[in-house]
Amino acid sequence: MGCGNCGTGADGKPGGCKGNGGCDSGGCNRLNVYDWLNDIPLSDSAKPYPIIEVSFNRGSRKDFYKNNTSIIPEKGQWIAVEGVNGFDVGQVSLTGELVKLQLKKYGTKEDDVARKVHRAATDTDLEQFRSSKAKEQDMLVRSRAAARNLNLEMKLCEVELQADGKKATFFYTADQRVDFRELIKVYASEFKVKVEMKQIGARQESGKVGGIGSCGRELCCSTWLTDFKSVNTTAARYQNLSINQAKLSGQCGRLKCCLNFELDTYMDALSVFPKNADSIETASGIAHLQKRDIFKNLMWYSYRDSNKQYPLSIERVKEIIDLNKKGVKPDELQPVEIEVSSEKHSVKTDAGFVNDVGQVSLKSLERSSKKKKTKSRNTRGRANNNPQQKAQGQGQQQQNKQQGQQQNKQQAGKNRPQSGNNSNRKRNTRGPRNRPQQRPEQNNDK
Repeated sequence: MGCGNCGTGADGKPGGCKGNGGCDSGGCNRLNVYDWLNDIPLSDSAKPYPIIEVSFNRGSRKDFYKNNTSIIPEKGQWIAVEGVNGFDVGQVSLTGELVKLQLKKYGTKEDDVARKVHRAATDTDLEQFRSSKAKEQDMLVRSRAAARNLNLEMKLCEVELQADGKKATFFYTADQRVDFRELIKVYASEFKVKVEMKQIGARQESGKVGGIGSCGRELCCSTWLTDFKSVNTTAARYQNLSINQAKLSGQCGRLKCCLNFELDTYMDALSVFPKNADSIETASGIAHLQKRDIFKNLMWYSYRDSNKQYPLSIERVKEIIDLNKKGVKPDELQPVEIEVSSEKHSVKTDAGFVNDVGQVSLKSLERSSKKKKTKSRNTRGRANNNPQQKAQGQGQQQQNKQQGQQQNKQQAGKNRPQSGNNSNRKRNTRGPRNRPQQRPEQNNDK
């Protein structure tokens, strides 16, 4: 959910804080929690909750810290907290009583929170923090080269440096177990930091990289989804989707997480259908179930030796199942009649075809012109394939050719001069166009 600063700025360019998903207001933070108790004033005797929630790396990671200082942090404030052999800088994401709910959500006890808040971040802390963040991209490139030189089957996704630059966390993905003991030694000697290797899955990698899904929106894993559940092809079968890995897979190469979003609704709708109805017996043979239509409450059956499908209502299927249990085979399936309207509501205009909403569809116009060209081409091809028509066509072509040659000869005879000096005629024709041609003099000294 974007904040008010992410609207369109001057000259049509996007405004905002350039936080790329982790702006200072917290509105673009995918792990953001709205503190609806923030504006409630505390009494003088009441003390704020001593544990606060701090977000790091533009909201992609959060942790809990004890606030034993005298400061009362506000949401979005930069603070310096305890790190590994140093300090780290983060933003306050949640304070007060709502932190208790967050601890309960993540299964963390208050006694397990050991790290503390040092102070409010100073200008020196923020400057050191920005300089450390500027080194992350260069470290990522060099770390990938070092892993490639050691021939390790792993892919480094991201490098996160601590604010003081004493610790670096390398996030990587791998299909198999990787022995990176030698790699850690290379990183420690080259970057002069304490190294931590953290393996993540393909879905977490897509969340860090980001992108646009096939639906046209941002990836769920990079915006709001944090809890990744297992997805299998059974979810696609319950929703009557074709098992096509190219369409069902996301950018991470795994099955799309959105296959689970509507699965509960489909399961509730399928609970009305009879369970043991994969095949039913009739006098014509055994009919096998092809698909279930939860929107029309129909079940489609077909026979083994036929491609025709018969839509049956749920009540009719239950009735046939009860008859089969008694050893009775009905004479017919009694399918439901489905009305299919073949009328096309379209109005033809000079510009093309107008659809139902009154907009001109240029695609329909192009499609109709292509059909006409194909039809004319096919008719010419069929005419040429007929031997009689082909012979007639060749004779007509020869006749037209002879007539054209005769006409050309007659025209050449008309244009040929009767008499005169050829040299004068040629010389006069080379003159300018606006100059009148002189008639050649006749020789009377014969």
